[in-house]
Amino acid sequence: MWRTRWTVPEGRYGDAPHPPVLLVFNRLGERNPNRTVARLQEQTRHLWQGEQQRGGHHHYDRKIPIIAVGLNNLREHGPAGPVFLRFGSDHMQPLLEAIGNPRREAADAREEEESKARQAEYQAQVRRAAQEQAVKQAAEREARRPVCAGCGAKFADARWEAVQPKGWGAPKDSHPQLCDGCKQRAITAECQTEQAGPEQKAGGTWLSRFRG
Repeated sequence: MWRTRWTVPEGRYGDAPHPPVLLVFNRLGERNPNRTVARLQEQTRHLWQGEQQRGGHHHYDRKIPIIAVGLNNLREHGPAGPVFLRFGSDHMQPLLEAIGNPRREAADAREEEESKARQAEYQAQVRRAAQEQAVKQAAEREARRPVCAGCGAKFADARWEAVQPKGWGAPKDSHPQLCDGCKQRAITAECQTEQAGPEQKAGGTWLSRFRG
């Protein structure tokens, strides 16, 4: 019947699929509940004992949490008081802590934080590596940047792109070794030379005829 009434809450109640068992002792006469609790712990160890982990906490997979409390303490402090002894524990706890696994929760929280820190450090390393690679590639590209044969200045990006070889049939740059400014001056000088050429030639012919 307990399976129809008990579901395993996530988080606080840890990893126990079975409902916790609460033993309430009411001392009457000469019987000492402390001795009874000790015997019960030993006889039921296989039911509640967890496996200790490296972090000091325990895993209680498929184990039954068994908690003992004295009726007088329960009346005096209530369920929120530290009067519950979970079998296997060496100190009293409030009920919710006794039936849960707070040390595992703390260990899981630490592991999650450590995992986040490792992930953040990994991402930082990736970013640093990418930045270093980008700087290296930029330096290598800068080392390949052409230098103007005229003035010695480095080509601007647009000029560098303009002198790059294109496909078959594409027009070639007329002065691939010159920057934009030197190219314009070279073209201007060439045009002036071409324009002055016919005049010089015509003048030379007229003078030769005059002399003849």
